[in-house]
Amino acid sequence: MDGLEADFPTHLKVVRVDVQSAFGRELAREYGTFTPTFVFFDVEGEELWRVVGSLDAEKVRQSIP
Repeated sequence: MDGLEADFPTHLKVVRVDVQSAFGRELAREYGTFTPTFVFFDVEGEELWRVVGSLDAEKVRQSIP
């Protein structure tokens, strides 16, 4: 994620969530309890896709306009 975040600073906002925090537990109930879980949203906040486990950087690159 660090590399993708650096490659697309104006197109990609990465939010890291500690699933041990109260906020993280709340999000885990909504989006899944497995870690890591990556959830991608469009600019309107609609979920585009999600993946649990290993992230395919190329899929992320293809998702960015």
